[in-house]
Amino acid sequence: MPTAVSFLGLRGLPEIRAGDDLGVLIRTAIRESGLALESTDLLVVAQKIVSKAEGRLVRLSEVTPSVEAQSLASRVQKDPRFVELALRESKEILRAVPNILITRHRCGWVMANAGIDRSNIPDADDHVLLLPEDCDASARRLRDSLAPEHPAVIISDSFGRPWREGTVNVALGVAGYAAVLDLRGTTDRQGRTLQSTQIALADAVAAGAGLVMGESIEGVPVTLVRGLDFSAPLSDGQSIVRPSEGDLFR
Repeated sequence: MPTAVSFLGLRGLPEIRAGDDLGVLIRTAIRESGLALESTDLLVVAQKIVSKAEGRLVRLSEVTPSVEAQSLASRVQKDPRFVELALRESKEILRAVPNILITRHRCGWVMANAGIDRSNIPDADDHVLLLPEDCDASARRLRDSLAPEHPAVIISDSFGRPWREGTVNVALGVAGYAAVLDLRGTTDRQGRTLQSTQIALADAVAAGAGLVMGESIEGVPVTLVRGLDFSAPLSDGQSIVRPSEGDLFR
């Protein structure tokens, strides 16, 4: 495991729009920070700018809510058009009470409002931002675009957690890094065999990056991470998602 890891927030990226080349913009931001990209670097990239670049901004005025969405909207006291999008982006509704809508996203994440967001987007009264279609694929494409170094990439978003207040950055998409380090079958310092220990490495890195990325007006959507250990077998973001049959709290 590394003894020292550094997190450098990259400033100066412009407002991202559909079709923008994130690889070019990120490389420019790194250069303007007085650095050069290295093959052992890892980039934590906010989901929001990936979604914007991929054209995932939706006009509410162009959404027609279904009967199901209208009924659910009255229960959760949210805009029926917003709820319609949440239904489209979700496999199932897990909790619906006034002001709270918890869903299982189509990619497996349990999250509020299917990850649909209104913060830090233009004309938020009529626009919402959906998550990328496939965060692992987005991470792979961004990594490939940053040739020849091909740094590892984590696409992150902020999640709430059961039984704990506040949000923390987690990994949605991962490319070129071990999302999960499986220590089952190895031994601890006393020689006991570990039965269930798995470390969510990508989530830990995303959480560290969140300290410099912020959640509101900071304007730091990308963090350059250095000093990580890349010796663990690679795995993607879907490897962190717990299968429904393993959910003991339903």
